[in-house]
Amino acid sequence: MSAAKTATPVTVPVGRTRSARTRARTLRRVAPGLLLVVLALTGPWLATHPLDTPVTAPYAAAGDGALLGGDQLGRDVLSRLLHGGTALIAGALLIAVVVTGIATVLGCLAVLRPRLGRTIERTADVLILLPPVLGIMLIALAWPGGGRWAVIAAAIVLGTPYAVRIVASAAAPMASAGYVEAAIARGERPSYIALRELLPNLRATVLALFGLRFVEAVYVISMAGFLQIGPQPPAADWALMIRENAPGILLNPWGVLAPSLAIAILAISFNLASSSLASRSAPKAVTTS
Repeated sequence: MSAAKTATPVTVPVGRTRSARTRARTLRRVAPGLLLVVLALTGPWLATHPLDTPVTAPYAAAGDGALLGGDQLGRDVLSRLLHGGTALIAGALLIAVVVTGIATVLGCLAVLRPRLGRTIERTADVLILLPPVLGIMLIALAWPGGGRWAVIAAAIVLGTPYAVRIVASAAAPMASAGYVEAAIARGERPSYIALRELLPNLRATVLALFGLRFVEAVYVISMAGFLQIGPQPPAADWALMIRENAPGILLNPWGVLAPSLAIAILAISFNLASSSLASRSAPKAVTTS
């Protein structure tokens, strides 16, 4: 009679298990924002009603004719909601990319060239004192026909100084590191040092900064749209929808709640996603000199 064979337990490495859990957590945080972005980009093709054609009575409640009811002119709220996110997301992404890119370059130069760094930081300190709303209004008044581009320009101008200070503060301890001093001793150019020595170790900071700049850009563009600086009626814009439908919130609350929830979910989910990606990039990279 043969002895029964015992099954050998399969052990999963702890590191692999943690990595799988981290990926799953990151996916859960990214999924809502990614779904909202996909809906915003494909919204114009998914809308069941024309953008500017009334289909119900003004401020009609949600029903069969309009799933989320009608707005102040009887237009379908859901169709306008699906149309209104594309420009907002595109503008916020543009602002986040430009601000993060400029801040990364200037922040690295500020620590590699102390004299230039003092000038950059003093200029940033002065611009930080400018209130965002006042800055947006000044740029919008100076550029009357700018519309959405005037708001984007204002967000870039107002968001860059603070971002420069963040990058410079994160890069300052690295400027005295041995690998940076060795690169300077070899006569490497500042652009090489910034790209090959500083930037790999600033990945977590840059990713977190990008997420913060995107969230701020969403709020700046939304605030400008609520103040009717930028997109003008009859454009479909989430912030503009909130302003237009506020008087009838008791008749059809979805005219205000739907775009408000869309803005909040977009900002929160993108911030959570960038935080997760930044935490995974937190360990310092091994630089090649």
